[in-house]
Amino acid sequence: MTDARTIDLALPAVQQARLDAAFALRQVPVRGGQVVAVRECGAGPAVVCLHGIGSGSASWLGTAELLAPTARLIAWDAPGYGASTPLAPAAPKAADYAGRLHALLDALEIGSCVLVGHSLGALTAAAAARPGSALAGRIRRLLLISPASGYGARPEASQKVREQRLGTLERVGIAGMAAQSADRLLSAGASETARQWVRWNMSRLNEGGYRQAIELLCGSDLLADLPPAMPVRVACGALDVVTPPAGCAEVAARCGVELELLADAGHASYVEQPVAVAALLREVLAA
Repeated sequence: MTDARTIDLALPAVQQARLDAAFALRQVPVRGGQVVAVRECGAGPAVVCLHGIGSGSASWLGTAELLAPTARLIAWDAPGYGASTPLAPAAPKAADYAGRLHALLDALEIGSCVLVGHSLGALTAAAAARPGSALAGRIRRLLLISPASGYGARPEASQKVREQRLGTLERVGIAGMAAQSADRLLSAGASETARQWVRWNMSRLNEGGYRQAIELLCGSDLLADLPPAMPVRVACGALDVVTPPAGCAEVAARCGVELELLADAGHASYVEQPVAVAALLREVLAA
């Protein structure tokens, strides 16, 4: 394991400049006096990307750059992340996050999109895409990458995960979690640049938003919202140890599709292998 005391969590100046130039952050006012922080890049059909529990909008930079000639990729900072207004409940549900996503699409006047949910973001995506959802008619295709299934259907496991995550937060704080994040979220062969991005994204978490996200993880049941009301593909890093292929295959089976493995990728596949994820999204857009 990496020694947290020796890790610099800052993003190198060249990477920060790249982010600011290609994927600048802006705050979008949405109904109810709330704000959603987003980044976007490119032009064409909309691709809306939802990050995982330890990440943020900037993590989609590599994929956004590759898709820029053919798509408008929009990535949010989830409620309680970055400058995005937190949700009101202390223990929000996936439907609450989907409601904020609905408000964002309204504010951006997006009538149709491809929706991408990575890890914890898959819980929000599935709630938005479920039959009968107010957003289902505006989602052309759904892509779930390394989806987190949630622990809502397993109370004992839910309580254990909640205690573990909150205990780690209390013990080492956000900075300590960020320092160790790359060891678990990326494969052993990941580049140092990918590791810098993963650490930096996690170092920017807001404690309150992270605590709400833990409640989302522990209180949700992804399988209960599947299959979605539109065509779906499910992918997973072949080397993912957070949401391993076996669990992701169960999600794919519930959707009636085969799991697609992303070679040489761990959990944060779109950071580690953006070329592969962008190629998958091009196929989804062309369908």
